[in-house]
Amino acid sequence: MSEDHKKQLEQQLWNIANTLRGKMNADEFRDYILGFIFYKYLSERMEIYADSILKPDGISYSDIDEETEEGKAYLEAIKEEALLKLGYFLKPSELFSSVAKRGNHKDVSLEEVALAADPDESYQTASNFILEDLQTILNNVQNSTMGTESEEDFDNLFEDLDLNSTKLGKTPEARNEIIAKVLGHLNKIDFKLEQTELDVLGDAYEYLIGKFASGAGKKAGEFYTPQEVSIVLAKLVTTGKNKLRSVYDPTCGSGSLLLRVAKEVKEVSSFYGQELNRTTYNLARMNMILHGVHYRKFDIKQEDTLEYPQHIDQRFEAIVANPPFSANWSASQLFMSDDRFSQYGKLAPKSKADYAFVQHMVHHLAENGSMALVLPHGALFRGGAEEHIRKYLIEEKNFLDTVIGLPANIFYGTSIPTCILVFKKCREHPEDILFIDASEHYEKVKTQNVLTQKNIDKIIDTFRERKTEDKYSYVAPLSEVEENDYNLNIPRYVDTFEEEEPVDIEAVADEIEALNQTLADNQNTIASFCNELNIKTPF
Repeated sequence: MSEDHKKQLEQQLWNIANTLRGKMNADEFRDYILGFIFYKYLSERMEIYADSILKPDGISYSDIDEETEEGKAYLEAIKEEALLKLGYFLKPSELFSSVAKRGNHKDVSLEEVALAADPDESYQTASNFILEDLQTILNNVQNSTMGTESEEDFDNLFEDLDLNSTKLGKTPEARNEIIAKVLGHLNKIDFKLEQTELDVLGDAYEYLIGKFASGAGKKAGEFYTPQEVSIVLAKLVTTGKNKLRSVYDPTCGSGSLLLRVAKEVKEVSSFYGQELNRTTYNLARMNMILHGVHYRKFDIKQEDTLEYPQHIDQRFEAIVANPPFSANWSASQLFMSDDRFSQYGKLAPKSKADYAFVQHMVHHLAENGSMALVLPHGALFRGGAEEHIRKYLIEEKNFLDTVIGLPANIFYGTSIPTCILVFKKCREHPEDILFIDASEHYEKVKTQNVLTQKNIDKIIDTFRERKTEDKYSYVAPLSEVEENDYNLNIPRYVDTFEEEEPVDIEAVADEIEALNQTLADNQNTIASFCNELNIKTPF
């Protein structure tokens, strides 16, 4: 599939999403459109799989009569296979295409859909009533998994699609109208799921998540890491590896970082993540499934990672994270007996959980693993408990491998400068720490700073070659870090000072004298003109 077709699909989906935009904010209409796309994806996967089973019988899934004994027998057999292979089941009458066709009995433009979305406008109804059927079907997706291996992965997956929300319309008829038309327009788009080697829909889904994040302001940080930062993190932890047994993100948001890591290697055996926000947790599970990650290959949990860790006994080969910057946490003294924190002797401050996330991730890192996380720049040099933890990680454990300074204003919702810390338990270069200052290497796009491909390549090449480059990077011996009292502030190691050209005082004086003479001559000329005109001079 061409890049043009991919962009066309992304634009089509964004246009449909915008039919809801006038009624609600970005994170609200995000939940509806992404939920409907996911329902369509599940339906098409179901139909493709069922048709493959039925091929020897010479019939298609949509041909099955659900009311006959023969049809029921077919459905029972297909359901058993689908629950094992796909993790869920939908009957032919529950497929997206079937519901979309039932809901729409005339073609309506996107402009008309947007108008119909306004509950204050009167309009001629163009839809059959499908709200109750649709709600039942979405519930049936979850119910089909009960008692199976995939039950947890589909549990309450559609709970954020409130089809009775007055934000969709004041009356059931108004809500039905907009939903039916959105489904109708989505139904016209071919996701090309038969082309299994492509992940066009997955890419389009990521595109939509990014678009929603760019319009969500501060809330965007809850579910999305800018793609270029995700690429850097993914490349850092996959350097030198073609396959990963496991990848983990303790603050996984929409799951985009986990999926980005998978793009850097040939295979990831298992994905693990934890997310506090319930809506974002649902989005992460949808994102995994929609990218073709089998339900047995991912384990995403919903809970507070620091307070209630869900994978406590597991170790992971690659760990990536963009934790909430300087978040609050309990810092309860009970954690002093927790294996994640006990060996350090101190807990991260209650008002800044940055190093609590570092300690949590180090605990989960396998001996042969790599971890990379984004932190606010202050984590490099703040004192107190954070300095104590930082010193322990370097002096006692020698786990810190690389410090990378990023440009300010590259994250949605905050303009603060940030950094990436890379940790390894078995380091190839245990005698030093690499510092990279990429803070001035970016491109400004509207109000946001963006890492270009060239900027990304420079960071990764410097990391892999582990080289010192004037005004950009420096390989610091551990002794030098110790001399700096384990302060990791990058200007202590990478000198980016640009010496100014020396000023020739005599030349400047001569230039000023010449300017004064020119000014005097001009004033005399103007005064002469004023005298001729018999008017007052302006001096």
